[in-house]
Amino acid sequence: MQPSRSPIGIIFLTVFISMVGFGIVIPVLPVYATSERFHLGPSQLGWLVGIFSLVQLFFAPLFGKLSDRIGRKPVLLLSVIGSAVGFFVIGLADAPWMLFLGRIIDGASGGNIATAQACIADVTPPENRSKAMGIIGAAFGLGFIMGPALGGLLATVSPQAPFYAAGILSILNALLIWARLPETYPAEKRGDAKTAATLGEVFGENRRVFILLLLVASLLSTTGFAFIHVLFALFCGDHFGWTIREISYSFAFVGVLAVLVQGGLLRRLLKRNIEKQVAAAGAFCLAVSLFWLPRVSGKNAFLGSCALMALGNGLLTPTLSGMASRFVHGSAQGRLMGLLTSAGSLGRFLGPALAVIPLPLAFSTLSRPLQGELFDTVQTGYLTSFSAGAALVAASLACVLLLKLPTQQSAGQERE
Repeated sequence: MQPSRSPIGIIFLTVFISMVGFGIVIPVLPVYATSERFHLGPSQLGWLVGIFSLVQLFFAPLFGKLSDRIGRKPVLLLSVIGSAVGFFVIGLADAPWMLFLGRIIDGASGGNIATAQACIADVTPPENRSKAMGIIGAAFGLGFIMGPALGGLLATVSPQAPFYAAGILSILNALLIWARLPETYPAEKRGDAKTAATLGEVFGENRRVFILLLLVASLLSTTGFAFIHVLFALFCGDHFGWTIREISYSFAFVGVLAVLVQGGLLRRLLKRNIEKQVAAAGAFCLAVSLFWLPRVSGKNAFLGSCALMALGNGLLTPTLSGMASRFVHGSAQGRLMGLLTSAGSLGRFLGPALAVIPLPLAFSTLSRPLQGELFDTVQTGYLTSFSAGAALVAASLACVLLLKLPTQQSAGQERE
């Protein structure tokens, strides 16, 4: 039995609010953590940005399995409330350990996206799931339009203001979920999840190689793309001399393009049943953009590389999720989305940790603006990092090209 009214609109709004909060923090955190208040070095910064996802790596499968057992709504509530606590701790931080504590709390409760994906899978037929996952992608994009722009404005008020705002938004999101979101996975189906939603079922029926390739492709592409989580704001500041407001607006520009891609172009392309080709095109565009970005000579070329990056990620990420969910029946959706989220979480931890390795150890204490030899040394570090990210995404393209779609869906895939 399906919910009496479609929850897709509420799920969209839930993800959107979460991503506004997330988007507020992303362009601000690297600059905030390397400021005189904390002076984190490159390796510490990489861990700070990535530790959210490292903790999420262990908790995402638990959230997925838990949502199969007790329902999606309570898991979403717990996740969003935990995020609020994490943001407030970062805002109150007066020492590096508090920054890490806030990120750990936020990561431990960060199962909202995987659970939202499972909600979408609960209420859409298999053939429409890639398109439905594009709705979540559009919410991501909209969140990245408003979130970074808002973060840039709030940072001019005080360095802590963006984190407090993200915490308040998370509380509002929890109220929305509690009041408006219907349960998409009713109690009568949860008994099956206790006995049937096993890893063997996810990988069964000749899907093993297919799912494994998708997971590896997701890991590699997310790792490469996650380099920008720590490098983007720092690169813009060092290369162009941009302030946090200008950096945030460039993030918002990427968000606008992501909405256009995932909310419009992607849906039209997937009407042709060419998911593999769409994913491959996305991986190719993303790899080229990461390689090109640190080599640009002007702001227009930089925005062009950002546009290509938004196109590539917008085509790749939701299509991989949709392709995977099509071939696993409803009682295993939460578990599968948890596995995909775990692959993504590992990538978002590895990406920042690897990205900072080529930067000089004294990076945070260098006098800005950079000049002469110092500028050349830091620029070489950026070139090396972005090139490595591009190579990882290129490896994910190879995995996508090796995919062979299962010839038939599992019996449980029929819409109930």
